[in-house]
Amino acid sequence: MEKNTLIAVILSVIVITVGFMIQNALFPPDEFGPAVTTPVEERPAPEATQSVDPLPEPVRAAGTIEPAPDHEPANVAEHTVRTDLLNVTFDPHGAVIRSFELLDHRDGDRPVEMVKQGLGTQGGFTLHFGDSNSPVVDAAFHRRETTEANTVEFYRDFLVHRNTNNGEDPVRFRVRRIYRFQNGEYLVEGDTILENLSGGAVPLNFSGVAYTIGLGPQIGPSFQELDGRNEYRRFAHYDGDRTRYEDLRAGAEEVLDRRINWTAIVGKYFALAVVPGTVEYEVTFAKRDVAGLEEGAQLFLSRPVIRSQYQTDTLRYYVGPRTDFAVRYNNASDNAFAARNLELDEMVQTRFLLGWLENFLKFFLNIIYGVIPNYGIAIILLTILVKLATAPLTKKSFESMGRMQELAPKIQEIKEKHGDNPQKMNQMTAELYKKEGVNPLGGCLPMLLQFPFFIAMFGLFNNHFDLRGAVFIPGWITDLSAPESILNFGDFTLPLLGWNDLRLLPIVFVATQLLSTKFMQTPSAQGGQMKMMTYMLPVVFFFVLYNMPSGLLVYWIFSNLLQVGQQMLTKRRKLQSA
Repeated sequence: MEKNTLIAVILSVIVITVGFMIQNALFPPDEFGPAVTTPVEERPAPEATQSVDPLPEPVRAAGTIEPAPDHEPANVAEHTVRTDLLNVTFDPHGAVIRSFELLDHRDGDRPVEMVKQGLGTQGGFTLHFGDSNSPVVDAAFHRRETTEANTVEFYRDFLVHRNTNNGEDPVRFRVRRIYRFQNGEYLVEGDTILENLSGGAVPLNFSGVAYTIGLGPQIGPSFQELDGRNEYRRFAHYDGDRTRYEDLRAGAEEVLDRRINWTAIVGKYFALAVVPGTVEYEVTFAKRDVAGLEEGAQLFLSRPVIRSQYQTDTLRYYVGPRTDFAVRYNNASDNAFAARNLELDEMVQTRFLLGWLENFLKFFLNIIYGVIPNYGIAIILLTILVKLATAPLTKKSFESMGRMQELAPKIQEIKEKHGDNPQKMNQMTAELYKKEGVNPLGGCLPMLLQFPFFIAMFGLFNNHFDLRGAVFIPGWITDLSAPESILNFGDFTLPLLGWNDLRLLPIVFVATQLLSTKFMQTPSAQGGQMKMMTYMLPVVFFFVLYNMPSGLLVYWIFSNLLQVGQQMLTKRRKLQSA
């Protein structure tokens, strides 16, 4: 391997490593900027809201709210609502959601589950009287039959004891929780309706908070670890200007006490977003420990004190894939809820680095897939197209390296003659390059110009939603967006490395990389240090790429093989012309 080639390879390691760091920071933690109060449509309340002043008396002591006695017990059997896209199971205890399955997306042999409970019984879409630290309401609600399709309604009466000494009766109020679904939609409408049955304002005032809706304990799909690249959980909000992301360490909490258009818990491919409408909820992000889960991720919306006797609050939830599907909620005519201007498409991942090139490559990948419905084959064919597009650069690099090899004896003579005078040696070497018309960086620059394609390919194979679960070779490469495995070690983990799978693609990659390097070597590049670097760099790549998406490795393996073929062809033509 010539010195310039070695420099190019070293720079490539740096470029790739930096690219991976950038990928990990595609959604860096942002300081939340000034709130933008862009109005967002809210579903109108079915009944008029009566204004009542003053504010309800604060509920000062814990345990002052209790379920009101019922004449008949509630039906505590779980209830399921199913659409063509969703299968949602409700628990009457608290009117929470136990399971929220996305039927068109798989997590192993099951649909993707968006409510990950762990070993607890809390469920998702919880109700709390007070702020996010208040207990979950777990009283059994009654379920009311509705005439509206794909709609479920729960209700329950509660008593508030005022902690007074004048013998006042407890205040009775009713809570209704209504969920609406539609076929063809990942959007869900959720009403929380509160009514003071004793007259006056709804009697909930916990330091300025009436109640809180909690989302969590974690969203799906399942994961082995959150490494920030192959899978992650981040909190997001959109303020009408741009989407801002927040990473929290385990056990941490963050309060966002300002106006937003929507907020969400986002993973690599799926998200649970909530649109609060015009009510100014206090938003809390939290990563609280959950038994049975590696890491929890919770989102809370705390509603300010209610000033009326009857209040309907409507939240819209998007529970589904982070794809352009969400753009349908910007135009009322495009969705069954007539929702508009929700701007949920702002949570779709975008690239600030080479995004245009990634989209360009995605366009051709999808065209190829349309003809040959196997993304693995489509990646190979796309690799060939990329190689053809960059062939002139590669050819120029090979020619420059060939000229440098021809000059190697003369450069060695200059070193031997002027080795004790570095300034003179450099001057004579520069004059030789000028005389022979050779650019010493000519072998490096064309190679470096190809790395934008690699970075774009990495973004494409690591984030293109359609590659999730895409099978290339059944039984081996079953998900091009994830690492493959030929052997799982079970509970055993390799010390220091933390690996519990044996992967074949990284080994094949190292073999093809060494093969490519062998064809680039010359007799002048057999020194001990150069030889060590020649064989050490592929090993470095092995560790860097071990847990990368298999689609990326398929691309690079075939890219190496095509490189070998091009090198062989170049050498053959050179011998024929000699």
